[in-house]
Amino acid sequence: MKYRFFYFASILVLVFVGLLGSPSLGQSINSSDLSTIRVDDLSDDQIRTYLQQAESSGLSESQMEIVALERGMPQAEIQKLRERIARLNGTAERQSTTPFTRRDTERRVVDTLFAPSKSDTTTSDSSSDAPLRVFGSALFQGATPVFQPDLRIATPRNYIIGPGDQILIDIYGKSEEAHTLSVTPEGTINIPYIGIVPLAGMTIEQATARIESRLSTVYSAIRSGDTKVSVALGNIRSIQVTITGEVTQPGSYTLPSVATVFNALYSSGGPTENGSFRAINLIRNGKVIATLDIYDILMNGFFSENVRLEDQDILMIPPYQNRVEISGEVKRPAIFELKDGESFEKLLTYAGGFTEDAYRARIKVTKRTAKEQRIEDVLSSQYAHYEPQTGDKYKVGRVLNRFENRVVIEGAVFRPGEYELSPGLTLSMLIKKADGLKEDAFLSRGYILRLKDDMQKEQLSFNVSGIIAGTTPDVELKREDIITISSIFDLREQYTVDIDGEIRSPGQFTYAEGMTLQDLIMQAGGFRESATGNRIEVSRRVQNADVLSQSAQIADVFQVFADKGLSKEDQDFVLMPFDKVVVRTATGYETQKTIRIEGEVLYPGLYTIVSKDERISDIVKRAGGFTPFAYVEGASLKRGGTLDSTKAAETGAEKAEKELRKQDEYNRMLALRQLQSDANTFNEVNISRNINNEFVGINLERIIKRPGRRGDLILADGDIIRIPKELQTVKISGEVLAPSTAVYGPSKGFKQYISQAGGFSSRALRKSAYVLYANGSVKSTNRFLFFNNYPPIKPGAEIFVPQREVRIPMSPQQWLGISTGAASLAAIILTMLR
Repeated sequence: MKYRFFYFASILVLVFVGLLGSPSLGQSINSSDLSTIRVDDLSDDQIRTYLQQAESSGLSESQMEIVALERGMPQAEIQKLRERIARLNGTAERQSTTPFTRRDTERRVVDTLFAPSKSDTTTSDSSSDAPLRVFGSALFQGATPVFQPDLRIATPRNYIIGPGDQILIDIYGKSEEAHTLSVTPEGTINIPYIGIVPLAGMTIEQATARIESRLSTVYSAIRSGDTKVSVALGNIRSIQVTITGEVTQPGSYTLPSVATVFNALYSSGGPTENGSFRAINLIRNGKVIATLDIYDILMNGFFSENVRLEDQDILMIPPYQNRVEISGEVKRPAIFELKDGESFEKLLTYAGGFTEDAYRARIKVTKRTAKEQRIEDVLSSQYAHYEPQTGDKYKVGRVLNRFENRVVIEGAVFRPGEYELSPGLTLSMLIKKADGLKEDAFLSRGYILRLKDDMQKEQLSFNVSGIIAGTTPDVELKREDIITISSIFDLREQYTVDIDGEIRSPGQFTYAEGMTLQDLIMQAGGFRESATGNRIEVSRRVQNADVLSQSAQIADVFQVFADKGLSKEDQDFVLMPFDKVVVRTATGYETQKTIRIEGEVLYPGLYTIVSKDERISDIVKRAGGFTPFAYVEGASLKRGGTLDSTKAAETGAEKAEKELRKQDEYNRMLALRQLQSDANTFNEVNISRNINNEFVGINLERIIKRPGRRGDLILADGDIIRIPKELQTVKISGEVLAPSTAVYGPSKGFKQYISQAGGFSSRALRKSAYVLYANGSVKSTNRFLFFNNYPPIKPGAEIFVPQREVRIPMSPQQWLGISTGAASLAAIILTMLR
């Protein structure tokens, strides 16, 4: 708690007293007057920044709070700041960082009246547990006595010279000379060529006249004015001052001889908790020569009796005689010391006056009698002559958070908002005050939300056009009435139209009465090149469909013509709300379609499809045929993509090898097998691997020999044909002991490659092994009787052996459950038979 309070107090000083060069706040802050501070206007980020800076302030907790209170920060704002810091530290329930939320008018008015907050009382409930401080005590916090015997200041003309002072004499003009002389304990100085001159007890003006008179006896030009004499103080002497009474550090102090009463008070730490701030006596030679009031400097910035001290002066601070406390909605809540005869109005002056939210008609005061306490009310008419008594506690409350003469109008009027409820104000008069109805006002009905005498809500309807025309009785308004006049657009669905198809900017557009098809096409950016204006389809909602008919028409469809130049207005089609327009593609319009052929052909690259029936054999001929290194059996067709003509083509062999590497997912399957104890799930992953294969297995060798026959596929946009170099390896993966890549041998069969990979593993599903060939085709193992007929192996092929389904053995509990169930079933059957 103490740690949190340190942060709290640090914020008060660092933010509001101006000790730091902090970022500017959203509100204007006067460091000498904190009465207008509103914590709600500070963001959490600002408070966090000041929390970090507060750690290095070096001020005590008491000083921080005292200064903030003395500068007039309201108790309500102090409490708010404490709560905000508590929330930031995670000790309170988190709330929104936005101090004010915008709500609609009805909620602002009704919530205020039906759910009043703590501020909806005649007194302020925002007081905190922190005690009020004595006004003025912060002025002396942290004061440290400082001895400065060599203080250099402008020479006061009424300064009394004494032993220890240093006199500076400057002679200039026809003669020039300078002397620095010290006043001896006997009160004299010794001027060269002049002799001893007594100065003790003289002012600077008197000493200057005497020195000038004595110097004129040697410097004759002084009488004629051709030579001038200047006399000033150099280092000044020290004096002894005694400070006693209700002072923080009483004792004898050594001060410069130019020190004032306030300098002495500051050096001693000021009055104690019980010391008076308004009757400090300066005693000299046994007589009171001045009585000081510190409130002069606190309220006006100067001391009327801040006289200069002399050696052996005594400052006497007596106990206070009359103190009162004022809190609540005043700018400077604190404990104030009053003099005899000062009224409550003077107390308000010391407290900085009322805040904007103060309830001023009546103030509650708690007074102390000889036996107990009692409460009195001080009326505003008594402020000027009501005399507070010591111990009084005044509490200034807040005004009610409600309006006594407010009505609200909102909706389709030119000036919606809050208005004064003048005597006899009617609904028609209020509409005129709001500058009348807008053109879109809904004239058939409006309503008034009114509060009954028991604060229940009721709603009254009225005919807007009748009120304006005077054909229906006018309605006299009451306090907090909320009048709502709707717009016709608020009471209907927003009208829109949609357009799609061969248009530059398809989408949804706002409908306007009289809108035509060509208007909508222009708003959508016009036709695309591929569009036709001959068969534009417009679909329209049906509002009277036969709900009992199975074949009822649910939409009206119109085939419309529109000139692509958007110039024939006489044939333009008028749209209705919620129409949907579709612009078709022109008949026979085709965009260029390209394919890519890569690898071992004479002219690899991009080719445009010339005719709709162009086939693989045709494009191979256009590419110049195969190179001597082409591996025709390994040629593949990849379908399903869109080509990027700006991307450089890779060689067929490199692409084929990359695709084979992409298909190598054995490591991924091993990871899945570790995560899945279910072999069926593992096999499903293998199946999906084959389904995602984008290659179409083609036999390019047969296609070239027999063009146009079955297998010579018609090309599609984005096809990629790859003719690799002859591949010389075979990959073995899956459930073998040592998955690897082997060198291809024409005489080797399936089992020989499996042997090179260490043979089948114990989990291998041999009958489901398959081979993925370089052209993308797949062949699986056939089974005849008890024998497996494995597929042949070709260069670049991949052998894959899947995993056998793993059966989880039954636990004893499962066997027991099955046995129990079987025995129960047998008993039931036997009972039924009997």
